Amino acid sequence: MRTSSVADAELARRAASGDGGAFGALVDRHAPAVRRAARALLGNEHDADDAAQDGLLAAWRAIDRYDPARPFRPWLMRIVLNAARDLQRRGIVRRAEPISPAEAAPGMSPERETDRALIRDKVARALARLPERQRLAVTMFDAEGFAHAEIADALGIPEGTVRSDVFHARRALREALGSLLEETR
Repeated sequence: MRTSSVADAELARRAASGDGGAFGALVDRHAPAVRRAARALLGNEHDADDAAQDGLLAAWRAIDRYDPARPFRPWLMRIVLNAARDLQRRGIVRRAEPISPAEAAPGMSPERETDRALIRDKVARALARLPERQRLAVTMFDAEGFAHAEIADALGIPEGTVRSDVFHARRALREALGSLLEETR
């Protein structure tokens, strides 16, 4: 089945009829975005993976309740974000052990890896300082390309609030990352 031209609503209809492949196509299409949104909420990629998996499983179980007259992506995002919030409420904390340099895969030079890690860390810390709703709104809008209306639907807030959250989040990020922007010029 070629799914690139098949609409989400059609794939969801097929999935609700028991077509696991159709749901798999939806997962392939949307998993990266839902994982990034879960990470924006949780701040930990391992917990984000768990939340995304839990949310996708919940969506599979609830696929028959999806309304094909509405966009699929916000419906799915709401389920995944609820799963992420549930995980956050349970206070699950993962322990991570560093990988020894001998086990690290070859790749970029250590200097470049360090620079990229520092930039990622600064951006992650700046995002973490934002209020949750602003962090989700700016991540979904700027990183994932969601429309304001889709974000509003996924978060259950008015579209104007989403616009305001994105505006204020961007301003706060510019202030927090100003020195980083100067360094990269």
